[in-house]
Amino acid sequence: MEQISAIVARVAQLQQLVAPTPAVVARPATAGTSTSFADALAGAVAAVAVDTSPSSVRRVNGDPLPQGLARYENGRIPADALSPVGDTGHRLWQPAAEALTRLVADARAQGVTIGITDSYRTYETQADLVRRKGLYSQGGLAAAPGTSDHGWALATDLRLDDQAQAWMRANAARYGFAEDTPREPWHWAFQT
Repeated sequence: MEQISAIVARVAQLQQLVAPTPAVVARPATAGTSTSFADALAGAVAAVAVDTSPSSVRRVNGDPLPQGLARYENGRIPADALSPVGDTGHRLWQPAAEALTRLVADARAQGVTIGITDSYRTYETQADLVRRKGLYSQGGLAAAPGTSDHGWALATDLRLDDQAQAWMRANAARYGFAEDTPREPWHWAFQT
């Protein structure tokens, strides 16, 4: 229930920031048809009061946010609050960035190559992914904007061959990472 409340709390932000594009335009409801998803969602949001204070905000898995992130909104973390992951060009919350940097280096020292394809995502990037890849809850590959662990700078998508995937499954927990998203063996989230 807490996860649903957190999602509902972010929907208001979605409505302000995600305007229909020519590729994704909801048709107005006509007699005999149902209302659009956006209209139904707006009605649900209006009917629910949600506590959005920093102490109430939860990650997708239900865990509370780390103290250092709770003051920000998902996908709206300032650049100076993020840290580089080695020399990859990717950025995460500092403890996650440091752990992933060590993980990649230690794997490399053992002859295993782990690449990074994605890390922190802005809110706008999350919204774009929903438009292009669909919502995870509807069979797509994107979390609802404002709910992704990528937007908290706590998740990374990795480029893994079979050897690297096996290495991650055997070793990632020592670095604080977990494979926590069904259908996405490349997605690894930093668990605090």
